[in-house]
Amino acid sequence: MMSDFDNILAKGEDYGKVPLTKHLHDVSVAAVIISNNLGLDEKIAYKGAIIHDIGKTSTVFQKTLKHGFNRPLDFIFRHEIASLFFLSLLKDNEKDAVIEMIVAHHKSIYKDVRGLGLLDLDDCEDCFGIHSKGFEEWSLTALKILSEFGFDTHVISLKEAKQNYEYAVEYCDIRPLNCSKWKGLLMAADHFASALNDKAENQAKKLFIKPDLSFYSRVNEIYPLSLMNIKDKRKHTIVTAPTGAGKTDFLLRRCRGRVFYTLPFQASINAMYDRIKSDLKNTDAQIFLLHAASSLKIEDGKLEERIMQHHIGASIKVLTPHQMASIVFGIKGYEAMTVDLQGCDIILDEIHTYSNTIQAIVLRIIEVLKALDCHIHIGTATMPKVLYNKILELLGGNQNVYEVHLPVGVLATFNRHIIHKIDAFEDTTSIIESAIKEKQKLLIVCNQVKRSQQTYQTLREKYPNVKMLLIHSHFKRAHRQALEIQLKEIYNEMKDACIVVSTQVVEVSLDISFDVMITECAPIDAMIQRFGRINRRRSNDTIGKYKPIYVISPLKDKDALPYDPDVLERSFEVLPNDTIMNETEIQTMLDTVYPDTRFMNIDYTGVAFANGRWQLKELCHRPKSALLDTLDIDSAVCIIQSDKMMYEDNKNSSRMELEIPVSFRSIGHRQLEPSKISLRPFIVPDRAYSDELGLLIDFAKPEYYKSYEII
Repeated sequence: MMSDFDNILAKGEDYGKVPLTKHLHDVSVAAVIISNNLGLDEKIAYKGAIIHDIGKTSTVFQKTLKHGFNRPLDFIFRHEIASLFFLSLLKDNEKDAVIEMIVAHHKSIYKDVRGLGLLDLDDCEDCFGIHSKGFEEWSLTALKILSEFGFDTHVISLKEAKQNYEYAVEYCDIRPLNCSKWKGLLMAADHFASALNDKAENQAKKLFIKPDLSFYSRVNEIYPLSLMNIKDKRKHTIVTAPTGAGKTDFLLRRCRGRVFYTLPFQASINAMYDRIKSDLKNTDAQIFLLHAASSLKIEDGKLEERIMQHHIGASIKVLTPHQMASIVFGIKGYEAMTVDLQGCDIILDEIHTYSNTIQAIVLRIIEVLKALDCHIHIGTATMPKVLYNKILELLGGNQNVYEVHLPVGVLATFNRHIIHKIDAFEDTTSIIESAIKEKQKLLIVCNQVKRSQQTYQTLREKYPNVKMLLIHSHFKRAHRQALEIQLKEIYNEMKDACIVVSTQVVEVSLDISFDVMITECAPIDAMIQRFGRINRRRSNDTIGKYKPIYVISPLKDKDALPYDPDVLERSFEVLPNDTIMNETEIQTMLDTVYPDTRFMNIDYTGVAFANGRWQLKELCHRPKSALLDTLDIDSAVCIIQSDKMMYEDNKNSSRMELEIPVSFRSIGHRQLEPSKISLRPFIVPDRAYSDELGLLIDFAKPEYYKSYEII
């Protein structure tokens, strides 16, 4: 691509030496396709995509890309600011949109985490002087490149460049509270091109393909929702039905466009991704899985968070609600996600309600999605009536929502468990030994990773000859995937005794069917999901057959985490004891545990969207979201010390296999060294990881590092 300028780079020698002309071309291809799907002017999109990084031709910037460049502490150069100097090459009616595409695609224009936004620098530095150093020389190269891309060019004087800069500053200074589609378009196109490199142009042709979902029109009397009509003209859907009733097929049958499919946990989205990928293998649907909600970047002791916005325009994305919730808090990249979500079908499958915070965030997500003209389809087996009614109200009531429930008689055919309450795990010895003797598959569920590791080790020592597996969220991604495959393809099909110890990761959408469960008490909605892994397979032979579940009395204080002890007590109390769990009584149980609308009142000053309108100044984003402060989710990643070189030398897909998801709260305070590559994972000592047990958080401390250099 334009070999005359291959010496002018977009990415440095340490990052593949990508020529600037190639990067601009790739971004422009994606930007035009995205603009057409958003109904925006493709000519403006093209011009903005070409100009957005043209400031990288600066000799000051090019020096920073050399191998071994040491950035001085007081060094300031923002290539996007230098790109603004070329605005006068545009028509007057193009300038404002192109400013939005250029000026904030890396930094918030105001209150940037390091004070490097346009308005930050203009207030306290000679911003134009810093960025125009050597302009008369390097601008000639920039103009030649722009001419090659079809621009009508002329020599731009320093005075004209300053006028362009001042116009952009004035435009940014008066931005209203809003979300910029143009910024979202450019960020999405830029990320797409950077992530795919040589594959970008070919992959761009596969963007915005509506999936052919006719596969899900299959009918089977065993799954009652497959018999129900989907042809209702109302925009939104709420389906209430037990696990195994066919909710997934029904929800997908209700979709008419591109789909975002959300489930609560990484394991559940992994399983759903595999399922949909297999179901639609004979179509041209582009199906992608989002592994992380956001990346965390720490510079100068300051934390910045950005949305992981992979694969804009995918036919189907499978993700967690936490990833989508990032737009509610306006973290970096939220505009790109809104652009991708606009007008799509959104499936919110099994919204968990055990936290007031999660309830509040779900409501905010729905509010934003509605404003983005999305079609919202909700499937649940476990929603309290107070939350159901609030969601129904947000979506416009039954005039706008197609509500689907199974008849009482059909519900009764889903009874499949006998619940037994027990006092402590120590009381389960005879249960475990009986299951082993009867060659049954036993699933043990703990609420904390550390406790699952301890339980597994105890059982491994006690029953060394029994096939046994541990699965939780804190394994390397590739290892975790291998464990999930073992769970589904080996342990799930086993005819001999086996024991699987797990955490909440098994609660949703993992297609496994075990014989016996021992579980710590969890909130009632989480437990109902867990129960769905026992006697799961529905057939004429299994209807009316029951299998045992043993629920341990609630733990106290810190041992109750991540759950509210009061919710655990109420959940344990409503469970039947030594008798059948009746599906027809589940709604009453849910409403008893969650009797009122105690939805947490998230401070509206900390969110980007509330009360039907955007709350954040256009072209700005927040450096850190409330998600980190309010939810103990896997918002960070780590790698082990011996994987560091491999991680930093490999491409993105290979890096991902080495990452261990972990909550920032559990690891951010440990003074661990971060990598400077990709998601900037924390580097943990090798002693802090076991292939059998996963991340051993007690050893994630600097004193356990090996003696060789880390950074």
